[in-house]
Amino acid sequence: QVQLVESGGGLVQAGGSLRLSCAASGRTFSSYLMGWFRQAPGKEREFVAAISRSGVDTHYAASVKGRFTISRDNAKNTMYLQMNSLKPEDTAVYYCAAQSYSGSYYSMGAYRYWGQGTQVTVSS
Repeated sequence: QVQLVESGGGLVQAGGSLRLSCAASGRTFSSYLMGWFRQAPGKEREFVAAISRSGVDTHYAASVKGRFTISRDNAKNTMYLQMNSLKPEDTAVYYCAAQSYSGSYYSMGAYRYWGQGTQVTVSS
C-alpha cells in the first residue's frame, strides 16, 4: 500500500506557473506507475499526465501537452507536475494517483491509490 499527499497548489494569474508535488510513503515508490488527474467544478475527473516507473515514458492530455511537465524522483519518493502558461480552464482540484500494475496510463480505474487533492486556481 502507498499513501499519497499532494502539495503546491494555489492561486496564480493566467500565464503564470506552479509546481505540484506528490509525496509517497509506504511500499517502494519506484514500483508504481504514477499519474495526475484533475477535476473542475461540475465536471468529471480527467486525466492530465502519467509517468512510467523509471520516469522514461511520459504521457499527457492534449489540453496540457507542451505546457505541463511530469517528472519523478524515486530517491525522494516524489512526483512532480510543472505547470507553465496556466489558463483559467486549468482551474481544478489536482490529484495524484498510483497503480502497481501495468494498466492504462489514462484510465482512472487503473489507479488504486489516490491523494486528497490540491486546489489550483488560475485567474484571468
